Amino acid sequence: MPPAYDLGHSGEAYQPLDTGSGGGNDACAPNLSSAQIRHSMGFRTSWMRQFRRYKLPMVLLMLLFLVSCLAYRILSVEQDAPPLDLHRSSPLLDAYEDFSAMRAGDLKMRIEEMVRIKSTVSVELRELESRRQKLQSDISQYNQKIEELKQELLREQTELERLKISVEQAQVAQREAVQRNTPDLALPRSLLPNTLPRKNNPITGGMAASCEMHNCFNHSRCSLTSGFPVYLYDPDEHSVQRKGYDIDGFLKTTLKQTLGYNAHIVKDPKHACIYLVLVGEALLEQDLLRNNRYAAQEAENQQPSTPTLENDCPVDMEKLYSLPYWGGDGRNHVLLNLARRDLTSHRTNPLYRQNTMRAIVVQSAFEREQFRPGYDLIVPPILGPPGGDVWQECAEMVPARRKYLLTYQGELRPKQSSLNPLDAFILEHLADMAKGATQDQFVLQFQCVPATEQQEGDSLPDWTLCGSDSSRRQLLKDSTFSLILPPLNGRVSSTLMLARIYEALRSGAVPVILGADELRLPYAETVDWRRTALLLPKARITELHFLLRAVQDADLLLLRRQGRLIWERYLSSVQATVDTVIASLRDRLGIPPRPVPSVIAQSVFNSTFIPLKSDPPVGLDTEPEESLGPIEPPYPSPAFRRNYTILRMQAKEAWNDWLDPFYLYPQLPFDPALPSEAKFMGSHTGFRPIGKGLGGAGKEFGESLGGNYPREQFTIVMLTYEREQVLMDSLGRLYGLPYLHKVVVVWNSPKPPLDDLRWPDIGVPVAVLRAPRNSLNNRFLPFDVIETEAVLSVDDDAHLRHDEILFGFRVWREHRDRVVGFPGRYHAWDLGNPNGQWHYNSNYSCELSMVLTGAAFVHKYYLYLYTYHLPQAIRDKVDEYMNCEDIAMNFLVSHITRKPPVKVTSRWTFRCTGCPVSLSEDDTHFQERHKCINFFSRVFGYTPLLNTQYRADSILFKTRIPHDKQKCFKYI
Repeated sequence: MPPAYDLGHSGEAYQPLDTGSGGGNDACAPNLSSAQIRHSMGFRTSWMRQFRRYKLPMVLLMLLFLVSCLAYRILSVEQDAPPLDLHRSSPLLDAYEDFSAMRAGDLKMRIEEMVRIKSTVSVELRELESRRQKLQSDISQYNQKIEELKQELLREQTELERLKISVEQAQVAQREAVQRNTPDLALPRSLLPNTLPRKNNPITGGMAASCEMHNCFNHSRCSLTSGFPVYLYDPDEHSVQRKGYDIDGFLKTTLKQTLGYNAHIVKDPKHACIYLVLVGEALLEQDLLRNNRYAAQEAENQQPSTPTLENDCPVDMEKLYSLPYWGGDGRNHVLLNLARRDLTSHRTNPLYRQNTMRAIVVQSAFEREQFRPGYDLIVPPILGPPGGDVWQECAEMVPARRKYLLTYQGELRPKQSSLNPLDAFILEHLADMAKGATQDQFVLQFQCVPATEQQEGDSLPDWTLCGSDSSRRQLLKDSTFSLILPPLNGRVSSTLMLARIYEALRSGAVPVILGADELRLPYAETVDWRRTALLLPKARITELHFLLRAVQDADLLLLRRQGRLIWERYLSSVQATVDTVIASLRDRLGIPPRPVPSVIAQSVFNSTFIPLKSDPPVGLDTEPEESLGPIEPPYPSPAFRRNYTILRMQAKEAWNDWLDPFYLYPQLPFDPALPSEAKFMGSHTGFRPIGKGLGGAGKEFGESLGGNYPREQFTIVMLTYEREQVLMDSLGRLYGLPYLHKVVVVWNSPKPPLDDLRWPDIGVPVAVLRAPRNSLNNRFLPFDVIETEAVLSVDDDAHLRHDEILFGFRVWREHRDRVVGFPGRYHAWDLGNPNGQWHYNSNYSCELSMVLTGAAFVHKYYLYLYTYHLPQAIRDKVDEYMNCEDIAMNFLVSHITRKPPVKVTSRWTFRCTGCPVSLSEDDTHFQERHKCINFFSRVFGYTPLLNTQYRADSILFKTRIPHDKQKCFKYI
């Protein structure tokens, strides 16, 4: 305690007050008065002054006495007392303050004893510290366990809510099944006839001229569920040509092979709806000796032989009437006269003025009085290869404006043919337009230079082709528009005119068909020629130049693109022509086409092997307090619901936009959406509106899919190659994912999975399929086990959280015809290349044009198109580089829809950390992708990729909402 001070007389200094002997507070000390205290202090002061004189000797005597007594006491205690415990003796040791008088042995002993005490204390302290750390670790573990139990409680509560929602939705589905009053449509069983055509009386030529589908066709052999069976008379066994004529060998062989691939061909004539008869192209036998099977254009410059059967019809009508299933009047028979080598003679129309009775005539040339609209069919000449890729025949679509504005090369043959006054005026005006004062360049030649050698005695009056196929192709590649003049003498179609249209579309020159109101164009019932060519009456000839200049670049490229699509799908080859003829006749009858074939899935496991299962990790990619959707049993997407309506209501789109009227698809991304109120008034089956129609925030949003389409699920397709553990981790993360129907693992490795590999049990089927070979194209095979419209294509090392996947699925439901996914890329123009090329770019950009299919939703329809309709050259390039399949899919979808992909926001968890190096990490990866983009652009004729500048976020993502409401997604 600090000393106290007393203030005495004014002249004296402060004096400290002693609080007791020894400096402590003694409770038993007597209470002294101030006078007594001062007297005592004075006495002490006087005594101290005396003491200072003798203090040194006295101190020395006292020290000697104390040391002697102390030494005696210590020695006596050590001899009499038992050994003391070191811990108990520590206070005694602490009392020693001076060891100078101790003997060396005693001092050493004391030091050793103190060292032992220190060591013992250190051990005890370490033990106490270890116990303290263990207690802290136990407390931490218990706290962590408490937090885990809290999370588990939240998760179980969320799971309970999901189960309640699932029960409610199952009850709704049960009520819908009970109340359903429409048939569950699917692929029907074929209803086929089982008898040959009955014998009918022949009809006259006058009656045949008035034939239409309602009075000359037997619909009873073609039921809606028949699949349109077609029977082909073998041209070698049932020849209908006169003596001295025969069918072109190339055409005969190719036609038989092509029809052999067609799904509609049947071998049993009793089951047939229609019967095909090949009547042409019939050539003289001496001309057939010089036949070049694969290069018909070489015959154009050769001198044809003089026909020995001039003015004679090459078809023997008696042989035609004697066909075994002719039935007396030829109903349901189709006479095919396909021109290929001879484009000018009267043999291009061998059935003119012949009584074909009730048979349908399919050929290129028709006289006006001969053609029966809605019954006969006009087809272009077969000038292309048997089949396969034809993109190399085509020219690039850009630039929009080419060297020449308008071109035409032709000469009127035979030379003695005369023109009517209007046609003569048209030629005169065209010549003046080419010579006019304008910057536009024209090539308008009405005489062949050099002259074309051609048989004239057997020719029909028409505008013949000049030069060779290669020279005409080169001119058309430099032409913006190509003039098409109508045939003479009032014919509605001619082989030469259709050959000009064929060549113009092939080279990207937009046809300008003059006198189109007087003509009949190929497949006019289904193909919209107004989107492909400029159709003008002859009276517009004086306004032609103005009209051509008024066409904007966007419209010009649209015409050119559509023309190439029509050419590739319906005109380019023998297979295209034959398939289109059959599809056109089937379309008339309203019969659905055959279903598109799926790829039969083959499991990597044999039928007796049962793979090992393991429990998946729980809750790794979910928030415990966030409910993303109900738990549902697998629910496949309804298939083939629009079998009998799709080509009735959307025939124009099927023929001109989707460009595949040849097959029936289970579903289409273009299926129409119902009006909003229909979901609540009579058409409610399958719909799950949010809040039962009242709407709502996050809680109600997580309970239902909502949207504009009925409930559905999605399939995950995962391509893998010898990365078992990475695959198992990715599969395990899918446990508990709502709306997941199935996982399809495409096993790209030739080695089967290990027998002891444990596959996580994720609550939905996992189909592990053997790939035909190691190819990235296997990612997009339309396997029959994929039973949903929505397909999520995922790399085996991609790490997507559940909320990311479900948000992408909901966005895809609103953009079903597009690629919807997460990693975005774009194609950049190479400014340093004088020729202009594209570069693949993955840098940060505010625009994108591709969404990689390593994590993207696509419609199953595009899997069929990729496998069956994408040019084979593109799939071969993917195999060559082992790269670029995602770019090819983006090209295909943008080409069909003319829309960019949709990027969905993510939580930056796309790539799997710690996974083995993938193909995309290779140094040559980007160089190959540069080459892919430029090669694909050449195959398509243009770059179909389109830019987009936005990505999709959930509606309430950055919206401030009340505390009692939840956002659609917590982090998205």
